[in-house]
Amino acid sequence: MTATTNANGKVNLLGLTQPKMEAFFESLGEKRFRAGQLMKWIHHQGVGNFDEMTNVSKALREKLAACAEIRPPEVVSEDISTDGTRKWVVRVASGSCVETVYIPQNGRGTLCVSSQAGCALDCSFCSTGKQGFNSDLSVAEIIGQVWIANKSFGSIPAKTDRAITNVVMMGMGEPLLNFDNVLDAMLLMMDDLGYGISKRKVTLSTSGVVPMIEKLGEVTDVALALSLHAPNNALRNQLVPLNKKYPLEVLLPACNRYMARLGEKRVLTIEYTMLKDINDQPEHAEEMIELLRETPCKINLIPFNPFPHSGYERPSNNSIRRFQDMLHKAGYNVTVRTTRGEDIDAACGQLVGQVMDRTRRSERYIALRELPVDGQPVEQPSSADR
Repeated sequence: MTATTNANGKVNLLGLTQPKMEAFFESLGEKRFRAGQLMKWIHHQGVGNFDEMTNVSKALREKLAACAEIRPPEVVSEDISTDGTRKWVVRVASGSCVETVYIPQNGRGTLCVSSQAGCALDCSFCSTGKQGFNSDLSVAEIIGQVWIANKSFGSIPAKTDRAITNVVMMGMGEPLLNFDNVLDAMLLMMDDLGYGISKRKVTLSTSGVVPMIEKLGEVTDVALALSLHAPNNALRNQLVPLNKKYPLEVLLPACNRYMARLGEKRVLTIEYTMLKDINDQPEHAEEMIELLRETPCKINLIPFNPFPHSGYERPSNNSIRRFQDMLHKAGYNVTVRTTRGEDIDAACGQLVGQVMDRTRRSERYIALRELPVDGQPVEQPSSADR
């Protein structure tokens, strides 16, 4: 049987894709159509109790209660920003907490979903990376974030009225380093028996794990976003240490191949966090114009969202506009992301959670930032601390 059991010996049905749900019911000697019934109750109605499933016989409900469960992550807290942004902190099986953010804007609702507790990649401007890495999330823990957010708005209404219209795998963690679980969760997001979200509105954001980008293109056609953040290898090596393994001359062709498989005039989203005096100068814009010349893309400029002891600052509005104008004049579609949820620490790059760090990077980072300031640059934890 494809389903795995939890510590209590029960299968968590929340994390089963349609084929795996069908296999589960067949293993019980039941008809495959039961999978559709259960999935509608779980994902459409937000039901977590078998007794509430009125079109399922009492005998089957009792059988299910004996061997299965519907268990989302535990909600530790929910905060709502003055701009309507919501943030949930949820506890996963490892004991760590991760964060999920809902952003309403311009008639759509985007849910930013975490894939790992912490992150192993240690991008220098991201607070998640400073927490170190603890664990991959299970399918149930990933899709459970969608379940929790969706349930907070009530049962799924007609597609045109849904609170959650878009999902981005852009929360805590590198999604491609938890490939199988992220893939199953995205399949549930897109399945009509799940959340029925269009493949164009499910986006996976990666820092550039090239082999997994290639693998992703073989099994799905979700939208792809690249966390670029620098227009040359030297600077990107500092900001995104993974670049040392997969430099731009390897990474961008892999992204181009992924997008070429999709066709349909779909383009790569480039995510570029702007850091004052680091990557926001005219020469960086000129390098970026040349770098992306062969890559059909849209560019999302993200003003840096500060967190304590980061060592970085947000650029001025004039610097951001100048950078955007240069890219526009070169023919690129460029947007500047509006900072949302900053008052609840839900802005891009601010997600922290409460990670039981297996890498000890957070311990080193705390020790370093407590050193007295003596005019010398403070060393940042290296990418080797994973």
